[in-house]
Amino acid sequence: MKRRTSAASVAAAAAATAALLLSGCSSDNHPGAAAVVGGERISLASVQAQVEAVRAAQRAQPNGDQLLSGSGDLTRQTVNFLVYEEVLERAAADHGVRVSRRAVQEARDATEQSLGGAEALRQVALAPQSGLPVAGDEQIDRMLRSQLLYSGLAQRLGPAGDPQTAQQRLIEALTDTANEIGVDVNPRYGAWDAENITLAEADEPWLRAEEQAQAGGPVTLDG
Repeated sequence: MKRRTSAASVAAAAAATAALLLSGCSSDNHPGAAAVVGGERISLASVQAQVEAVRAAQRAQPNGDQLLSGSGDLTRQTVNFLVYEEVLERAAADHGVRVSRRAVQEARDATEQSLGGAEALRQVALAPQSGLPVAGDEQIDRMLRSQLLYSGLAQRLGPAGDPQTAQQRLIEALTDTANEIGVDVNPRYGAWDAENITLAEADEPWLRAEEQAQAGGPVTLDG
């Protein structure tokens, strides 16, 4: 892909985080949005739903505490991926790269086989070491689709046998697409860095508090 507790306490943290997300802490230009990419809103509610699905799946694992603590910035990672996904989809479409449902299913079948089955894939997908932890068939398939789009776009843009040039042209294409369609990210999650196709990290008290709550830890605010 691209370059880069107790039940009561967990429930309380989740409720506090949801209230924080859905309150007035969104972009002044796009209330209720985590980001707007090419005119398409990525809502705070959709980000929270994806994060909570992952958290619930992580808590259900025997090593749930470890999974939770290892992915404390899950909300920001999720926003980052959803923005990147929109940019990648647009760039791929502009260059005539398509990925069918069959291709995604074939990629999933191959991945499951290499890991030892569907359940093994679900376990790996929940781990922070996977990059962005995801849960459920839909999220896993979206991740696989993005990997296929990335590979297909690299092949379309780069000369055969020259992966370094292909990578450079791919990043340039994604950067150009992001600049062309426009990316407006809620400042609580950072600022979009089009040159590196990622979010530049924000260092804000509410973001640190949210990360601690998502991980099931004590919430503290600085300053």
